[in-house]
Amino acid sequence: MRFNPTAFISAASLVSATHARSGHGDLTVKTKLGLIHGTVDSATPAVRQFLGIPYALPPVNHLRFAPPQPAQPFGELDATEMSPSCMQYASSLPSIFTHEVLELNLGGLNGTTGPISEDCLTLSVWAPRCTTKRKLPVLIFFYGGAFMNGGSNVPYLLPAQWIQRTQSHIVVSFNHRGDIFGFPNAAGLPQQEQNIGLLDQRLAIEWVRDNIAAFGGDPERIGLWGESSGGVAIAYYSYAYRSDPVANSVIMDSGNEFIDILTRDPAHNNFTFVASHLGCGNLSPAAELACMRRVDAAAIESFIHSYSDAGTTPILTFSPVIDDRTVFETYPPFNPAPLPALIGSNAQDGVAFVPYSPTGIDAALAEEMTMTFFFCPTYASANTRVAAYNGTEPVYRYLYSGNFTNVAPKPWLGAYHGAELPLVMGTHGLYRGDSTELEVRTSEAMQDAWLNFVATGGRRMSVEGWDGDGKVVEFGNGVPARVVDSSELEGRCGEMLGG
Repeated sequence: MRFNPTAFISAASLVSATHARSGHGDLTVKTKLGLIHGTVDSATPAVRQFLGIPYALPPVNHLRFAPPQPAQPFGELDATEMSPSCMQYASSLPSIFTHEVLELNLGGLNGTTGPISEDCLTLSVWAPRCTTKRKLPVLIFFYGGAFMNGGSNVPYLLPAQWIQRTQSHIVVSFNHRGDIFGFPNAAGLPQQEQNIGLLDQRLAIEWVRDNIAAFGGDPERIGLWGESSGGVAIAYYSYAYRSDPVANSVIMDSGNEFIDILTRDPAHNNFTFVASHLGCGNLSPAAELACMRRVDAAAIESFIHSYSDAGTTPILTFSPVIDDRTVFETYPPFNPAPLPALIGSNAQDGVAFVPYSPTGIDAALAEEMTMTFFFCPTYASANTRVAAYNGTEPVYRYLYSGNFTNVAPKPWLGAYHGAELPLVMGTHGLYRGDSTELEVRTSEAMQDAWLNFVATGGRRMSVEGWDGDGKVVEFGNGVPARVVDSSELEGRCGEMLGG
């Protein structure tokens, strides 16, 4: 679902890798696992890129469907090209992401399927080239994709443009397993080892904690930032690791613990159904699991792809399950980690989740989806944290309302699900023509807000009047940013929030 990474990195990466060994010391860093040689892209010459660094052993053979194991020392590593994303498929069913905005897909631009592999547990680091003794704040980005697809190699989600502008922070993006490879829900696995995609995320965070200082980052100022299922994962994380969150703050874009995309299959029928069609039927749970570890990964994904796109029933789902370790039955089962929170959604989030037509969509249904599955859960998540923190940690809310033609090519798309990401990453003007002045200023306002939030642990925000007491800042609606009254929208949440 994305573009060819080698085309994006450019020929300059080969030169940069050579320079790393011949005196350009800022392109070589010494981590606990070995020396890492990075690169510089000619489009963002003030940004060091360290791409495709393994944070875990390849999850293949006996490690398929198993918790991740930490990467081992590697001596030296050329981190000059993006690595493949984890196993997934690009649905052939029509949607805005397959027909209108391919830049939010693996491969982007030229198609909807990018390089994928089981050997995918890698992360990438983007950092300024400027030399400073000051340790920089770090944002770890969790991509979305309903726990089924996505990866760190997405055109709109590459942060080099943002760092080129600010020169004052570091961004880390990482791959984690999804779909059946990340959430198998297999009878042969212990219940607390079913959500291995979430365990991948924790291991990536620990890698950043242990190694980011070598890149100039501050391990005491790590903010977790996720969109869609990435935001859901961070919400889960804030409860699962409440006594040791590593992070100093959390940012959740259009995703939180009240957006229910869990798999409820206590009999493990989904995994057994797939196994039965791949030569692993009528076996004990242990034998079934062992057999599925030997099946070709592409064959597994191909079967699920064909079955799902055909609209066959029963529907197969492979997403997080309740395990009382990483995911709980209800929220809050107890208070989340006491971390400053920045929580928001998009004005037209629901557009992506109603039947697609190139001429438009059912606007009323899209509005209902926006309120039911995004705005109201976001409001509930913010209120939950306000109550849990009891004034000890700030909670900031936002609403993204921008509608810019080089991000939303058709007016009815509006501020669709994920449309805020090109603004924060700074990629809005790279693929569909120049950005307007309002778009540029909105992008800068959002970048500054996200960065100030992490850099100060939520103690200082860049928008006047945004004081962390529940006020909502709207981005991109005629002005870059403004505090707005959201009480009318909140009143519509009604029964969902017990009002």
